[in-house]
Amino acid sequence: MNQITTVGAVDVHYDNHQQAKAALVTCRELTFSTIVSEHVTDIARTEPYEPGKLYKRELPCIRAVLALGPQLELLVVDGYATLDPLGRPGLGAYAADAFGIPVIGVAKTPFRTATHAAEVIRGSATKPLYVTAAGGLEIEEAARIVRALAGPNRLPAVLARVDNLARGRFRPNSDHQAT
Repeated sequence: MNQITTVGAVDVHYDNHQQAKAALVTCRELTFSTIVSEHVTDIARTEPYEPGKLYKRELPCIRAVLALGPQLELLVVDGYATLDPLGRPGLGAYAADAFGIPVIGVAKTPFRTATHAAEVIRGSATKPLYVTAAGGLEIEEAARIVRALAGPNRLPAVLARVDNLARGRFRPNSDHQAT
C-alpha cells in the first residue's frame, strides 16, 4: 500500500424523493492530508432501500461520482466492506468487485455480525470506528490507514468533508482540481 498515488473517499446522501447526491474527495497520499479534487453529482432517481441490499442503491451513485474524478487505487466508503468473519459482502466488497480496487469500510456504529471489524479509536474519542476491508486489503492494514488519516477527531477529516459535500452543506472547492 505504500506505492498508492491516488486515493478517494465517497459518500452518498438521499432525500425523501428517491434522489441523491454523491460526493468524492481525492488525495495523493494515504493520510488524505491534502485534497487534490472534490466532485459532487446529483442523482435524479435511486433504487428504493432494500434491507440487506444497500449496495443496489449505493453502487450506481458511487459509480456516477467516481466517473467525475481521477482513476483511484484505493477507495474509502462510509459503511462496512464485509459483514461477517466469513466475508459476507457489504457495500465495500461490492465496490471493490465493481471497481477493481481495494476498499476500506469505515462504519460509525457496530453491526451485530461484523465481529471481525477492527475497532479504531481516534483522537480523544471513547467510541471506536469499525473498520473492514475488501479487494485484497487486510483489515489490519486498513485499520492502520484509518488510524493515520488526517484530522484530530473520531471521524477522519476526509470522511467529515465528503459527508458534508454529499449533504450539500459545502460546495466542492474549485481550488482542489486535479492537475
